[in-house]
Amino acid sequence: MKLIGSAASPYVRKVRVVMAEKRLDYQFAIEDVWSADTAIASSNPLGKVPCLVMEGGEAMFDSRVIVEYLDTMSPVGKLIPQQSRERAEVKTWEALADGVMDAGVLLRLEATWPHRAEGERSQAWMDRQRGKVMAGIAAMAKGLGDKPFCSGIHLSLSDISVGCALGWIEFRFPEIDWRGSYANLAKLQDKLMLRPSFSETKP
Repeated sequence: MKLIGSAASPYVRKVRVVMAEKRLDYQFAIEDVWSADTAIASSNPLGKVPCLVMEGGEAMFDSRVIVEYLDTMSPVGKLIPQQSRERAEVKTWEALADGVMDAGVLLRLEATWPHRAEGERSQAWMDRQRGKVMAGIAAMAKGLGDKPFCSGIHLSLSDISVGCALGWIEFRFPEIDWRGSYANLAKLQDKLMLRPSFSETKP
């Protein structure tokens, strides 16, 4: 398998962490989708990463689709429960974390995209996206509470998703002091960073 992506993308990192936790072999191909000569469209017509290219050449995209598929490939370290209620809980955590990343990406693009003149940037739009990021982080902290992991006592896709979101916010928006506001999230993140899957994929 070949994973096409960016080392800085939190969505790509989520897939890479799952690959490591599941002990799956793959080739990591760096691709800058913003470059004029990017070839990502030949694998993903949406021009986005991550994109997983299978041995037969067929491609799979969207991190949520990819990680769900990867979890079925090996019985090692099951990350998504089979039971419907527990499964829905984990997928909801993933949706929350992805939503924080979605808002963060929109905020960053509005603030930094070089093809938009300074006067064209919308402060109201940026404030709205920042509000979603902050609300999402607060919801993560409330949902985690005093549990050792987001969905109980074992590592799951919930924690991987949250860890990748928080790591990216810390990387791209160091001025957002979520650690100072939510000690339980900081404790979880520090615990995740002790795992090679996280420490070796830090953006």
